[in-house]
Amino acid sequence: MRTLGAPRIAVAVVTMGNRPAEVDALLRSVAKQDLPPTRIVIVGNGSPLPEFAERLSLPGEVTPVELDENLGCPGGRNVALARLREFGDVDIVVELDDDGLLVDADVLRHVGDLFAADPRLGIVGFRIADEHGETQQRHVPRVGSCDPLRGGYVTGFLGGGHAFRTAMLDEVGDWPAEFFFAHEETDLAWRAVDRGWRILYAPELLLQHPKTSPARHAIYYRVNARNRVWLVRRRLPLALIPVHLGVWTLLTLLRVRSAAGLRAWFGGFVEGVRQSAGERRPMRWGTVWRLTRLGRPPVI
Repeated sequence: MRTLGAPRIAVAVVTMGNRPAEVDALLRSVAKQDLPPTRIVIVGNGSPLPEFAERLSLPGEVTPVELDENLGCPGGRNVALARLREFGDVDIVVELDDDGLLVDADVLRHVGDLFAADPRLGIVGFRIADEHGETQQRHVPRVGSCDPLRGGYVTGFLGGGHAFRTAMLDEVGDWPAEFFFAHEETDLAWRAVDRGWRILYAPELLLQHPKTSPARHAIYYRVNARNRVWLVRRRLPLALIPVHLGVWTLLTLLRVRSAAGLRAWFGGFVEGVRQSAGERRPMRWGTVWRLTRLGRPPVI
C-alpha cells in the first residue's frame, strides 16, 4: 500500500517479442510486488505485443507501445521514458530486462525507500544473479574480483535491472540511442556523476537473470569497439582519451582469441574514430577524481 509522500514508481520493459514466456514471468513478478507500480510501460522494439495486461491483471496503468523498427535497447528505453513523461505522475522509473525476474516481493518498496532517504541519489543498480544465485563478474560494478553482495556507492550500474530518479534524467538527459547496444550505461552514469548525482549498488535488490555472454550478439565486437571510442570522445577530457583507448586496446588483444572477433573489433574502432560521436560534453576533472575515489578511474 502506497504511503503519503512516497515516490511514485513506474516499471518499463523493452522486448523484441522473442521471449514471450520470459516476459510473462517477469510481469507476474511485477504483479506480486507489495508496492504496486503507478504505471507499467511495455515497448515492443520492432515487434507486436500480446495482451499482457488483460491476461495477468497487472497493477497500475499499463501502456503498451509497438515500434515498427528495432531502435536498440537504449532507443527503446527512451521511448518508454518519453511516454512516461507524457503522464507526468512518476518519480522513479525501474527498467528491467525482458528475461529478468523479480524474486522478492518487496523490490519496488525498497527502491522507493532508498530514493526517499537520499535526495541526491540518481541511480540504483540491482544485483543480477542466475537461478543458482551466481553473479557473473561483469555484473559487479567494481574493478577486480569483488564480492557481489557488497553494496555501496559506485561509478556505474547494471543495464539489466536498475532504477532512475526522473529528476536526474531531466537534468542529465536520457539514454544515448545512437549507441544501439553496448556502453550506453557508462555514458549515462558518467553524465550523472558529473552533475553531482550518486549511484548506489544495492545487492539486496535481486534480478534473477539467465547467465549469458554479451558476445552472443553478432554485432558485439564491432559495436563494442565503436561505442567505446564514441564514449570517450563524448565524455573524457582530451588528455585521457588516448590513455583510455590504449588500455582497452591492450585488454582486447589479451582477451579476444578469435581472429574474426579482433577484425570486427578493430573495424568498429575505426568506425568510431571516423564517424561523428555526437555531442561532446567532457566531464570535469573533479569528476575524474570522484570516479577514481569510488574505485574506478575512467581509464579502466
